[in-house]
Amino acid sequence: MAEVRMDYRRGSYGDDAEVLSRRLTSSLGRASPKSPTEALQPEAIPPPPARSQAARHPLVVFFNFILTAAIVCVVALVGGVFVAKMQFDRPTALDQPRAITVDHGVSVDGIAEQLQKDGLIGSKWLFVGGVLLAHQQGNLKAGEYLIPAHASMRDIMDAMVTGKGILYSVSIPEGLTSQQIVDRLKSEDILVGDVKAVPAEGALLPETYKFTRGDTRQSIIDRMERERDSVVADVWAHRAADLPLKTPQDLVVLASIVEKETALADERSRVAAVFVNRLKLNMRLQSDPTVIYGLFQGAGKPSGYTLTRADVEKQTPFNTYVISGLPPAPIANPGRASLEAVANPSRTRDLFFVADGSGGHAFAETYEAHLKNVGRWRDINANTGAAIAGDSGAPEANSAAPVPAAATPVIAKPTAAKPGAPRIITPVAPSGTAPAAGDNQPMTLTPIPTIDPNAPDPEGAAGQ
Repeated sequence: MAEVRMDYRRGSYGDDAEVLSRRLTSSLGRASPKSPTEALQPEAIPPPPARSQAARHPLVVFFNFILTAAIVCVVALVGGVFVAKMQFDRPTALDQPRAITVDHGVSVDGIAEQLQKDGLIGSKWLFVGGVLLAHQQGNLKAGEYLIPAHASMRDIMDAMVTGKGILYSVSIPEGLTSQQIVDRLKSEDILVGDVKAVPAEGALLPETYKFTRGDTRQSIIDRMERERDSVVADVWAHRAADLPLKTPQDLVVLASIVEKETALADERSRVAAVFVNRLKLNMRLQSDPTVIYGLFQGAGKPSGYTLTRADVEKQTPFNTYVISGLPPAPIANPGRASLEAVANPSRTRDLFFVADGSGGHAFAETYEAHLKNVGRWRDINANTGAAIAGDSGAPEANSAAPVPAAATPVIAKPTAAKPGAPRIITPVAPSGTAPAAGDNQPMTLTPIPTIDPNAPDPEGAAGQ
């Protein structure tokens, strides 16, 4: 066992002679102390090696300084950007929503100055820097913006980049002329600029249009024209196959008449059917709104004006009491509902309609049935004390059909479908005679023979 231990020590440290040799070599490498005190003193540390001449060269020193300064600047810049980003994204102290208007042509610096002046941001330069770092300096849009409470600078920037400003709207009712629509846009103070020219009648789609402050009036007109073209193309593509209309423009012309005749949604297709049936029979349309448009064009009928027999007999290109077929152009701007009603009218044989006393109309296929409806309307007016020959000045619906004897059948109807007092001008009894016509005298007409809608088209059915 002792021999094993000896072998283990010799294997680890060598034999005794080697161990003694190493100890002697180590002791000879150190100076022997001369006294116990000297033995307790630490050994002196050798001096560092001498600095090379190349390290002390001025260019080396200069470049070392530049490198150090660059590192410090980069660290400071990164830290500054980090802090600035935190400030840019931090909610502001704005305690309630505020509106701000950015005009066209204002620079990023001008926008930042305005925001700081209005108390929406704390630092103009911080906002400018954030916009530049985001590369959005060319994407900020003019407009009016509602800045929510506690919105950050980034929120403000994003709102201006997307252009999500305060939205306004203008509602254009169906049945207005193009001139009336332009006049309505001119009354909107939030819009700017002029309209280049009054669009053609029927070229605009009545609808509610949204816009932001600073949008131009012409831009609204352009949108209305694009929407109209799109709707007309879609409706025309889905029209009934047997319509007596040749072009999309014919569709718009007849829809404009239907638009002026009734404001009731459930009546449009039936009113359209009356006119479609008349066109198929080569009968005159005899629509009062066409008379009014022929007299006053896009300005519309003056308030309180009452149509007279002389008006109805006056030759104008639009007067469907004296012309056959459709007018040469629309008389208003119809809405989509009227366009669809004309494209797919009700499947009826109606040729006449008159007010029914409830705000709608009573329809008839024959002239005799029509006269009965007229009689009921007169009884309603007699019981209620309503004026028969009054006029409201509201958008026109069709009234009577004053035509010479031996012409076409009569359409008799009031303005009750539109807001305002009702108006009706009806035929007199068969034995009656028409009084002398005058410019200020309401019309009273002699009835004409009935045309059977099932019979072949007779000679002179177009009111020659």
